[in-house]
Amino acid sequence: MKTGEFISELRRAPSNQLIFVDLYGRTVHRGYHLTELKAVSWVPSDPDRDYMTVGKFLKIFNKVSGMIPLNLDTEIRIEYGDDNFFPSTYRVQGVAQEQGVTRVSLVPPETTCKARDRRIALLKTDPCCANATAPCCST
Repeated sequence: MKTGEFISELRRAPSNQLIFVDLYGRTVHRGYHLTELKAVSWVPSDPDRDYMTVGKFLKIFNKVSGMIPLNLDTEIRIEYGDDNFFPSTYRVQGVAQEQGVTRVSLVPPETTCKARDRRIALLKTDPCCANATAPCCST
């Protein structure tokens, strides 16, 4: 999901609690903190606290975006790790609005083969390499 799409979804219900969940429905602990935009890291503090509201998240986002340029066309990623979540940078699969809650579905990064991915990228950008026997690709 692109950053702009994510922020637009959040703006629909700023008073909702903001809850992040994985594919199994496990939630990020209450009391998480938004510490950075770019390399996001949350540290659970007080399990008796409520979840952050969407409005608070947006206030932090708006403050940062007023200080540094943010590209809203880039993919939004959420970095988190605890006893239930393997420490990683998660992709946002979707955002669902419910009564009083905005639920953000997180998916772990996919394992990739860098050599294959580079070859595929090259094939898309260099038409000469679409034919592996072409003289430009034989060197």
